[in-house]
Amino acid sequence: MNSGAEKQTPLSEQELWLAWKEHQDLNAKRSLIEKHLPLVDYVVHRLAIGMPGNVSRDDLSSHGVMGLIDAVDKFDLSRGLMFETYATWRIRGAIIDGLRQGDWVPRSVRDKAKKLEEAYQVLEQHHLRTASDQEVSEHLGIELHEYHQMLQEVAVTTLTSLEEPLREEESETRLSMLTDDNVKRPDSTVHDVYLKQCLAEGIERLTEKERTVITLMYFEDLTLTEISEVLSLTPSRISQLHSKAILRLRGALQRMKEQLLNEV
Repeated sequence: MNSGAEKQTPLSEQELWLAWKEHQDLNAKRSLIEKHLPLVDYVVHRLAIGMPGNVSRDDLSSHGVMGLIDAVDKFDLSRGLMFETYATWRIRGAIIDGLRQGDWVPRSVRDKAKKLEEAYQVLEQHHLRTASDQEVSEHLGIELHEYHQMLQEVAVTTLTSLEEPLREEESETRLSMLTDDNVKRPDSTVHDVYLKQCLAEGIERLTEKERTVITLMYFEDLTLTEISEVLSLTPSRISQLHSKAILRLRGALQRMKEQLLNEV
């Protein structure tokens, strides 16, 4: 004898997507958000490593949840992308936007990062090779230990550089251009092709340790702490290697930008 309503079988993820996209079922949307909340924790954990003390995980999570909601709203089932990949980009973008708006990096630190970036750009363009620590410190007119301290201070400005969106209104990042060759973008431009080529060449010109750190962080999804264990180096040393790699890549992108402007 059936004394009550039968328990409904939970909808599959595909059914939830169809219910939300085709029928605007808010319960389906809520279920999709709840199902993918672990993505927010994953991204926050990665980005929080090395952040200054004035940045709380709760703030990062709040921005990340907004990014997840935005991803559920804008995800296009017909494009063939995995939602987890798309949502991760959106979550990262929302967190980075939130940090920018909060002006979480002191002006003095931004100025130091700019000086280092310009030093790498000038030296590597002049020598056509990777600049050594000694060459950079001499160019800046500081002692080697002061240079290493600068790298440590600017580390917080480099942790999200490859994950920043290429354009304000999109989720595609500099990193995604190197890792997702299967996605066909009808609005791709010559500029994007140059950017991809420049990033690839820039990574090739990194030192072996710098390239390993970039690979483990952005391609293997390891944190700074995990990378330090793999390479048997201190987290501080890994942070320095990461900062140098990102600053070199920024210099390469700046050179590309100047070259394109000169050709126009």
